[in-house]
Amino acid sequence: MRLLYIVPDVTGAGGIARVISLKLDYLLTRTDCKIDIISLNSTKKNCFYGFNKKINWHTINHSKNSIFFLKSYFLFIKEVISKVEPDIIVVCDANFWYLFPWFIKFEIPIIFETHVSKFLEKSDNESLFRRFISPLINPVKRKTFKKFDKVIFLSQDCSDEWELKNNVVIPNPVTFFVEKESSLNNNRAIAIARHSYEKGIDRLLMIWKNIIKEHPDWCLDIYGEWNGNNKYQLLAIDLGISNSVNFFPPTLDIKDKYLESSIYLMASRSEALPLVLIEAMNCGLPCVSYDCPSGPRNIIEDNENGFLIEDGNSTDFEKKVALLIEDKELRIRMGKKAKLSIEKYQIDKVMNQWDDLFQDISLVKH
Repeated sequence: MRLLYIVPDVTGAGGIARVISLKLDYLLTRTDCKIDIISLNSTKKNCFYGFNKKINWHTINHSKNSIFFLKSYFLFIKEVISKVEPDIIVVCDANFWYLFPWFIKFEIPIIFETHVSKFLEKSDNESLFRRFISPLINPVKRKTFKKFDKVIFLSQDCSDEWELKNNVVIPNPVTFFVEKESSLNNNRAIAIARHSYEKGIDRLLMIWKNIIKEHPDWCLDIYGEWNGNNKYQLLAIDLGISNSVNFFPPTLDIKDKYLESSIYLMASRSEALPLVLIEAMNCGLPCVSYDCPSGPRNIIEDNENGFLIEDGNSTDFEKKVALLIEDKELRIRMGKKAKLSIEKYQIDKVMNQWDDLFQDISLVKH
């Protein structure tokens, strides 16, 4: 079977690039699939994550002239499809994905895989135009979803947001194997998030300010990409907590960073199915997360393998973090349950769902 993936720029350290790299490597090493990728990767930039060398890449640079680029982009895609003749096309949150079913006219099954929630919040100061246009976008998206053969969501919550008949829920897999769990002995909490509004780092820093008043011997490590303005580093300075908060760029040895920590914290405003929660729980970390739309509630069972906090209730968030800090036995108990609860995200189980989907679509095609 020949698969053609159409993806955004996957050179960075984000979750989409990580999952695509992992899944495609699995398919190429465990099945007889051949895989091509169309992406907007910069040809001058190496991929943060390793991609299997058997992948055939087809890249195009993003032009500053949007109208010209859009035309050349779709011409490029059509040329690749004609050349490759894939059995199935998978569009994974690619640029201009909402135009694909309308402009790509081939008798080839097209799957859309999305890693974001309908309630994604990108900015705290949206323009008047965006506020006007946003309510009009979702009906267009829903109509577009129906044009795909299948739409893949990461969680049942994300799927329910759209009420589609062609929906399938397949979660992200655990990205690494761990032989041991965290000892939970270090006075260290961890968060992994790019420095963008929807990830709620500002909310997390406000919470941490109150945490260290009673627990000054604890520190918070935040890993993730940021732009040049150092917005959240400056906020930590303004809050007077820069001595207890460490900002780090993405790292390939993130597993070791989980294992060196004792609690995972998430204050996101929106998620789909946060891979970092699954990874943290795989390392035996108890997690505290806001019950944002959507995702965390599909992973965390409140008071069992972690704490799920009413979205925006910072007082309760602080209480639960303090409870885990003060009660190591509770950390250990929740950490063990966390480890057991992510069994369904093991890569073999997740990729079996993808293989079944590809086989079903292939049978329908023939």
